[in-house]
Amino acid sequence: MNKLYNPIDAMRASVATLKASDQIHMATMEYGQYQPVLAPLKGWPAGAGQFWMKEMGQARIDLNNTPNTTPLSKDEPDVIPLTRCALLDACLRKCFNSQPDPICIIVDVEDLPAGSKVHEVKLDWEYADGSDRPTLLRFTMCCPPKTS
Repeated sequence: MNKLYNPIDAMRASVATLKASDQIHMATMEYGQYQPVLAPLKGWPAGAGQFWMKEMGQARIDLNNTPNTTPLSKDEPDVIPLTRCALLDACLRKCFNSQPDPICIIVDVEDLPAGSKVHEVKLDWEYADGSDRPTLLRFTMCCPPKTS
């Protein structure tokens, strides 16, 4: 997936694909909506697309139930979404809708320790020296252990 969001030429191409799609409204786009447009689920190996949809849905539920106190970014310190899911959505919209160029994203997935029950998210912006405008979003989805 990272090849769709980084480097900048790939991110520009992804933004163009999303803008051309009738399945996405860029101003209200949320985590989980854009991925299947950029990488259709049928093309994911061994049914991974269907597994991802279920996991993504559970992550949205978990993150919507987790309060947030973190500001969106240094250049928008007064924007403090109410939940971690709302913060994730806002960060991603910021990346895809930023002008004059989108902000690249690097995605990672981590397993949480045994006993963890809910998803968590880490959202870390990188900034150019002396600037409050982000240049990269490091987005890590932290997943609880799978149960049978």
